[in-house]
Amino acid sequence: MSTAGFNSQNGTGGGQPYANGPSQNLQPLPGVNYGMAPHPNYNPLQAKAPMAPGLYPSPAPYQPGPPVSSYHPGPPPTSYAPSQPLMHRPPMGGGSLPHTPPLSASPVPRMPPPAQGTPPPPPASSSGYYASPHHQQQPPWQYNAAPAANPPASMTPPHGQAAVNHMPPSMPPPTSAAYSAPPAPHSAPLAPGPGLPPTSLHAYSQPGVAPPPATPMAPHTYQPGRPPFVAPPSAAAPMGPPPMGPPPSMKPTPPPPGPPMGHATPPPPPKADAQWDGAHGSAPPSESEEGDVECPGAMAGNGPQAPNNYNHVDNTTGGALQPGPPGRHLGHYPSLPPGYQSMPPGHTAQPYSLNQQPYQQPPGPAGLSPSMAAMSLQSGMPEALRVVNLLQERNLLPPGPLPAPTPCLTQDLQRVNCNPEVFRSTLTSIPQTQSLLNKAKMPLGLLLHPFKDLSQLPVVTSSTIVRCRSCRTYINPFVSFLDQRRWKCNLCYRVNDVPEEFMYNPVSRAYGEPHKRPEVQNATIEFIAPSEYMLRPPQPAVYLFVLDVSHNALETGYLHVFCQSLLDNLDSLPGDSRTKVGFITFDSTIHFYNLQEGLSQPQMLIVSDIEDIFLPTPDSLLVNLNESKELVQDLLKSLPSLFEKTMETQSALGSALQAAFKLLSPTGGRMSVFQTQLPNLGAGALQSREDPNQRANAKDVQHLSPATDFYKKLALDCSGQQVAVDLFLLSAQYCDLASLGCISRYSAGSVYYYPSYHQQHNPAQVERFQKDLKRYITRKIGFEAVMRIRCTKGLSIHTFHGNFFVRSTDLLSLPNVNPDAGFAVQMSIDENLDDMQVVSFQAALLYTSSKGERRIRVHTLCLPVVNSLSDIFAGADVQAMTGLLACMAVDRSITASLSDAREALTNAAIDSLACYRQSVLTIQQPGLLAPACLRLFPLYILALHKQKAFRVGTSTRLDERVAAMLQLKYQPLAYAMLMIHPSLYRVDDLTDEGALNINDRTIPQPRVLQLSVEKLTREGAFLMDAGTVMYLWLGRNCNPSFVSQVLGVPNYAAVPENLYLLPELDTAESQRVRAFVGWLKDQRPFAPTLHVIRDESQMKSTLMQSMIEDRTESALSYYEFLLHLQQQISK
Repeated sequence: MSTAGFNSQNGTGGGQPYANGPSQNLQPLPGVNYGMAPHPNYNPLQAKAPMAPGLYPSPAPYQPGPPVSSYHPGPPPTSYAPSQPLMHRPPMGGGSLPHTPPLSASPVPRMPPPAQGTPPPPPASSSGYYASPHHQQQPPWQYNAAPAANPPASMTPPHGQAAVNHMPPSMPPPTSAAYSAPPAPHSAPLAPGPGLPPTSLHAYSQPGVAPPPATPMAPHTYQPGRPPFVAPPSAAAPMGPPPMGPPPSMKPTPPPPGPPMGHATPPPPPKADAQWDGAHGSAPPSESEEGDVECPGAMAGNGPQAPNNYNHVDNTTGGALQPGPPGRHLGHYPSLPPGYQSMPPGHTAQPYSLNQQPYQQPPGPAGLSPSMAAMSLQSGMPEALRVVNLLQERNLLPPGPLPAPTPCLTQDLQRVNCNPEVFRSTLTSIPQTQSLLNKAKMPLGLLLHPFKDLSQLPVVTSSTIVRCRSCRTYINPFVSFLDQRRWKCNLCYRVNDVPEEFMYNPVSRAYGEPHKRPEVQNATIEFIAPSEYMLRPPQPAVYLFVLDVSHNALETGYLHVFCQSLLDNLDSLPGDSRTKVGFITFDSTIHFYNLQEGLSQPQMLIVSDIEDIFLPTPDSLLVNLNESKELVQDLLKSLPSLFEKTMETQSALGSALQAAFKLLSPTGGRMSVFQTQLPNLGAGALQSREDPNQRANAKDVQHLSPATDFYKKLALDCSGQQVAVDLFLLSAQYCDLASLGCISRYSAGSVYYYPSYHQQHNPAQVERFQKDLKRYITRKIGFEAVMRIRCTKGLSIHTFHGNFFVRSTDLLSLPNVNPDAGFAVQMSIDENLDDMQVVSFQAALLYTSSKGERRIRVHTLCLPVVNSLSDIFAGADVQAMTGLLACMAVDRSITASLSDAREALTNAAIDSLACYRQSVLTIQQPGLLAPACLRLFPLYILALHKQKAFRVGTSTRLDERVAAMLQLKYQPLAYAMLMIHPSLYRVDDLTDEGALNINDRTIPQPRVLQLSVEKLTREGAFLMDAGTVMYLWLGRNCNPSFVSQVLGVPNYAAVPENLYLLPELDTAESQRVRAFVGWLKDQRPFAPTLHVIRDESQMKSTLMQSMIEDRTESALSYYEFLLHLQQQISK
């Protein structure tokens, strides 16, 4: 296969990036500016020189999708609503709509294609931590910039290789008929945008004057209030007939020329071709089932009509996180250098502008909401913009977990907005233009946890899934109903007909209330898809286990733990009557196991020809679990003893993976690989690349990229056949995780790393492995999944982060999706958003459940558009920014260098704080000033510098560094933040004051302490929670009663060296500590290890490395880092 052909199929060829919008292909003329500010994008991952923005055409024409929806209702999603009054948005047309009910609009002109490609990228800079005196300091990253069409040589895939894991925007649309269809004829979407400038959300408003409303709405509008769909009838707004007569006038302007749209008669659906152009020619479902190509069947509303069902709500495991522990009061640094204490008391900077043009509210009963006064500042500044001098205020940590900022929306919109644990943005106020975003010097991106375990999930089943005919957006709470029969898409502004079936509300069992349907009352909802959403019957749940049985593997003792865990949880393996399982073991040869029903015992089949691997009996190696359960149990009981005395030291992992791929290719499924050493035989053999002498000394770490593309290519083969590979690496020696990790990264799998695993010598890792295995075996799973993220016209996505394969420019291929996987995307603003009050983002995940149901989970997020820097800063989400920057820094470390990534992180803090000081503050003060919402940004940046993935000067094993990088890329934000900035608590004086009561358990809530040695005392006991590991540190003079009543030993000296479990003692102190530690562990899906360490323990040095605010030999203290930032900002 030629490189060009392969790249085209896998999304790495040349071309223009995807941008959401109507079905027209809007391609600007070269050199002509269509309302876009000619400013370079600011992206910290690019070279320092500014990059010209690329040209962004609209998406490829869609393939229409058929309907689905029985409703399994549930309580409304958790409310994140501020106390603002209801607002409505003006119509999104170009001026007022005509007074006649039929809407008229003219087609957007189709523009000729550009004459030339995107300009080449500027040369990458080499940059140190401090600014060089010979060149001007510039930001090393450019946020939100689309990478250039011709990537640097270091990032270009080798011949025949597919895309790297973050999607460059220069991918062309796929060429297969499965991904494209002829453009729909006579498409005439409504011209978007009322020419109304958005108000400044945090500036003074003239009293009595209403800023522009925020919900899209036509003057001739049908939009009653939207109570939750489970509210009592009295709470529901009465449903009357559609308004009659002409609408009130709103700045009358002549209607645009062109034929009237009438009632938006749909174009005939294009013919769909159910062919998949994946890397290997199989025909798994594509997002032709989920999106534009999602459903190659009938359009919504045109399919067979079926009655709505109102059944139940999926009650899945997990739920909202409990409130976290309180923190400490603000304090001050004990001594400050001259010049930083001189701020007069009560002297506060004005962080926002007072000049704002008021917007006169149009008269008439158009249903517009009173005003945005509740969101504007009538008196005082918002807490997010309170000026903080970081050099004076020291104890800035919040009382508990830092809550996500609430978008400045109306109460009704925010009530139904998406849960930030599932979908959140780095900026909760979206800038109007790319130039404004560049000026703010902050990254714009989204962080998703799309398959998260939810305690309540509304599930809808019906024959009609209502979607926009133009952009294929699913109907959601942020669309507007023009009347009972028409709704306007909130992404492309097309007016669509309401299907007849959608008029019936399965919750109230009333007709004529489409706005009260569960789809319009829930930002997160799941549809059970009809047959039109699949290209083949849903696959069964298939699980294949590939086990290392070399001498080294048997020495670790992992095989006993694995076999016992699987035996204990075999009945909990997700699936149905079709579930299949299989086993492969390997050392220098490959061993298959015939488990066919009817055999008296399992048969081992050995293949020694690892160069040309084949399946000895293809039909009996993957067996139905129900039919062959006894044989499977017999095999699991005998496996550990079967290889007990092996002396085989070689590992043919590559050949075993090839065999497993052949076995799973016909069906797809999950491959679980357990490896304990460096593969050294056959395909994919590796050699050690780590030099232990360079672990601490090298400024730039080598060998972060793969040594071979064998594992990446095999992962792409697996992805093409709907196979995901999960890797469990249990080793005390170097295994080249940088190379082996590719097998999971590009197949949407996961990597579990257990350094120094040994059954006798490291019992804490054994316990963690046991608990991880139980979660892994029993958690829910989605097969043959795809995910697409859509956004309002004018915004586009240009980079993805996580474990997946980019099948087309905006479609992620996820052979498996699990509830513990997170994703991140970077965004850019391609067109000015000055005619919009809000923008929306929608993530749609199509998957096959373990029960064989095809399902679509949809999340929709709505955010306001602002036009002032103060509003952008007020809406900054510091944790989301940190999480996105961590993903970007991982990519920068691999494609450039570790020092480059570290400097880019530093400059991200410098740039944003410098912009705040220069452009937002109106009264300058001495010191390092930050808005309250960014007060933790420098601390988090310093924490990233000292995180295992990016630290230098400290001995860090190469595999451990790579494992930390992989964690940052695919862990959901809530879990990644603990790995970046651990939490420290004092636990020897726990009380019930302020405690939580959960399920009749009392959970103490100690204060969060700063990560500094000065907070530790020899008289206390302190717990550090670092995500995957916890440390209980005991001071030398710790209270003997705590030691005896919590640890069960008479005194401090009797505490054992390798204590990793808290004994269950019948004392109040033991119950409090165990309740608190258990509560912390319950908030994450993985099992952290617990180490009880004494003051003189060898592990104390590991604990000290997490004391982020203290100075080390190779890293600055927090205060020194702040001084460095101030020095750079004041240049």
